[in-house]
Amino acid sequence: MEEIVNWLNGIIWSQALIYLCLGVGLFYTLSTRFLQIRHMKDIFRLTFKGQKSEAGISSFQALNLALSGRVGTGNIAGVATAIAFGGPGAVFWMWLIAFLGAGSAFIESTLGQVYKSKQHGQFRGGPAYYIEKGLKIKWYAVLFAIVTVIATGALLPGVQANSIAVGIENAFGINTSITGIFLIVILAIIIFGGVKRIARTAEFVVPFMAVGYIIVALIITVANFSQIPEVLSLIFSSAFGGNATYGGILGAAISWGVKRGIYSNEAGQGTGPHAAAAAEVSHPAKQGIVQAFSVYIDTWFVCTATAFMILMTGMYNVTPEGQKPIITNLTEVEAGPGYTQAAVESVLPGFGAPFVAIALLFFAFTTIMAYYYMAETNLAYINQKTKRIWTEYILKFVILGMVYYGCVKEAGLAWALGDVGVGAMAWLNLIAILLLTKPALKVLRDYESQLKDGKDPVFDPVKLGIKDADFWEHEYEYIEAESTEKTG
Repeated sequence: MEEIVNWLNGIIWSQALIYLCLGVGLFYTLSTRFLQIRHMKDIFRLTFKGQKSEAGISSFQALNLALSGRVGTGNIAGVATAIAFGGPGAVFWMWLIAFLGAGSAFIESTLGQVYKSKQHGQFRGGPAYYIEKGLKIKWYAVLFAIVTVIATGALLPGVQANSIAVGIENAFGINTSITGIFLIVILAIIIFGGVKRIARTAEFVVPFMAVGYIIVALIITVANFSQIPEVLSLIFSSAFGGNATYGGILGAAISWGVKRGIYSNEAGQGTGPHAAAAAEVSHPAKQGIVQAFSVYIDTWFVCTATAFMILMTGMYNVTPEGQKPIITNLTEVEAGPGYTQAAVESVLPGFGAPFVAIALLFFAFTTIMAYYYMAETNLAYINQKTKRIWTEYILKFVILGMVYYGCVKEAGLAWALGDVGVGAMAWLNLIAILLLTKPALKVLRDYESQLKDGKDPVFDPVKLGIKDADFWEHEYEYIEAESTEKTG
């Protein structure tokens, strides 16, 4: 089984996908004229301004729903594996893919808003919707939906669950099967409550867990303050092959940095647009900007916090795949959450292992919630003509089963399955958004033009010549009628 999965990963995660991710991110960074920098001042205003409705959630809830998918195992265990297999230089490539990926995240999330639908009283959207409506390629949309249901409903939850179970076993000695039972009970209570309950849970948990984790990281950083220049030098020199120790693994640094960066921040992967489409906003670009910022929070804040803790304390090994160990500072510790636990433990004895285990519980559990929402959204797309309730129940029980399976299986297989899911979605989504570049950039220019005129931007797809944005056509007509009624 593991050999087959690794073979499939070798095909999906070839150098072609690495360069595609970097290239698409660079293209959108340039074509949007560095939107992720120019609109930084709008981010906080837009994040807290949006209102929720019966059909949609607020911008802040959508941001946290997206972050609950982005901030997870990748931020703790993923950073550790990137360093373990690609060396310290992999951290730089995680930073770079986050900066470039913010452009991709804007485009895909804006498209998610443009082509969203209102189904059974809720906003639904994502790549399947904009592939069908924007590209008019039904089979491609169905393919993406099927791949995403499989990836987020079956392949990816196991990675998150495995990291939770391993972290708790390391810290408290609790058997992984017991952790598995606990997780599926809590998850069942939430996912059977619908998207609003998922959004409310994410709105409360995500800011709390991220701030708490960064505070502990700052304590570790202050305790090792004198090492900051040395760590930064190590990251940058290793990233370009200038470090004598890591000069021979430049390719691994790039590959693992990009792979784990995408796994963590999900930019271009096609997961972010699902949460973005659920937001109640007056213009698609507003949510696109908010979602671009979520990439920064994930990688520049949380992933960097993990990387600094590990590198400052020296609690890591570096063993590129198929090669002999380069650095061995830890014995009998598998690449993953154990590195982060050892790092915190070295500065705060007796606190590190339990703290990281609890952080992983919150981080990874909210990611599993987000995965369910994404899988449900794509299932809703497949079932949009007829509401087949029984398929939703099957999905719920499959994800619960995979969470338990992930808890009791080895980490290597769980990560390999997760990489297959991430890579397959990324291939399909990146090609789709490249083909939809024209309408996405039209939306951005329209937003910026209205801002320049001192307006609160309102989206009119007919005016821009964007077809099949059905929800927005009716919404603009309603807003215009309401405005005429007030002025008349």
